[in-house]
Amino acid sequence: MPYLFTSESVSEGHPDKVADQISDALIDNFLAFDPRSKVACETLVTTGQVILAGEVKSDTYLDVQQIARQVINRIGYTKGEYMFDGNSCGVLSAIHEQSPDINQGVDRKNPEEQGAGDQGMMFGYATKETENFMPLALDLSHRILKELAALRRESKEISYLRPDSKSQVTIEYSDDNRPQRIDAIVISTQHDEFADEPTMLAKIKEDLIKILIPRVKAQLKPEIQALFTDQITYHINPTGKFVIGGPHGDTGLTGRKIIVDTYGGKGAHGGGAFSGKDPSKVDRSAAYATRHIAKNMVAAGVSDEILVQVSYAIGVAQPMGIYVNTYGTSKVNMTDGEIAQKIMELFDMRPYSIEKRLKLRYPIYEETAAYGHMGREPQVVTKTFRTPDGKELSLDVELFTWEKLDYVDKIKKSFGL
Repeated sequence: MPYLFTSESVSEGHPDKVADQISDALIDNFLAFDPRSKVACETLVTTGQVILAGEVKSDTYLDVQQIARQVINRIGYTKGEYMFDGNSCGVLSAIHEQSPDINQGVDRKNPEEQGAGDQGMMFGYATKETENFMPLALDLSHRILKELAALRRESKEISYLRPDSKSQVTIEYSDDNRPQRIDAIVISTQHDEFADEPTMLAKIKEDLIKILIPRVKAQLKPEIQALFTDQITYHINPTGKFVIGGPHGDTGLTGRKIIVDTYGGKGAHGGGAFSGKDPSKVDRSAAYATRHIAKNMVAAGVSDEILVQVSYAIGVAQPMGIYVNTYGTSKVNMTDGEIAQKIMELFDMRPYSIEKRLKLRYPIYEETAAYGHMGREPQVVTKTFRTPDGKELSLDVELFTWEKLDYVDKIKKSFGL
């Protein structure tokens, strides 16, 4: 019997994502000037206020207030009427030094024996459902909000948009787990005040269905475009007026959108957030490493779908173990346990090795903090950083290295494909 599956996304202007982006901008600035920095930084945003808290071990000094303001302005909170404005909001820092009790479990004389920054389990997932090996409902949810942000910045076709928004896509699947059609799309977007509320609601719905959705659809392969039928149920701003939003409407906190950040409810999640953590924290680095494994395994043809779990003890370099679930889609004559053993032989999952393999000690994290950490396009960009004393540093960095298909040939050889 057909079934429905739903995933959601939130925009860069969503209060939780504002917090994530500030935390990751701080990570980038610390790593730019001191690549060995250890950072765990949490951000809270609310009406007219940003609060930074966390632990840092670094040889550099930053103007954290200025960094937070730059992020807020980039997102689009630049007007006093939003009640949260990068130029006028208060920024309080309660960042202090990292506990030496934690640090002694991580740092080692031999860097390769660096211990995990915390205990826990991390998951990576991949599926053949989309070109980027991501679940389709989440991929579409992200695309809708990225395109909505592009429309907001163009200020031509839809000039009334404000930064905060959410999306949700429900897809009908067949018994053999193939997408059949899009059942429903939900979009809630913050907007300017309208004089006439019924006219406002009608215009927003018309603009989003007739302007936004066709722009999203045009980015997709024909077989995905075919899922957009005239039977889709649209819920556009279903509660009505949405003028009050962003951190003024809801308090935002780092790490509260971990399912949006990963696989939209497909696969599994170990529970640890990513943003605000340097790569010694395996919550982040091992989640990227398992995604890298999963994507390369599916691309190599080992299975159509795969979930990879790794687990660690704090201060211990070697993982506790690796678990694999191919959901009955394996193309090789091996059990999932045997596939897991092969993965352990192919990929060194010690934290230091993950950092080196995926180039995680570079300032690459602010870009991850909105529209998902997974399924993104690997690329090299130039980023510029400045210290309070005027020192400027430009670096070429490689973003989303865990999305590279650079192990496909090794996997094919190992599995005889």
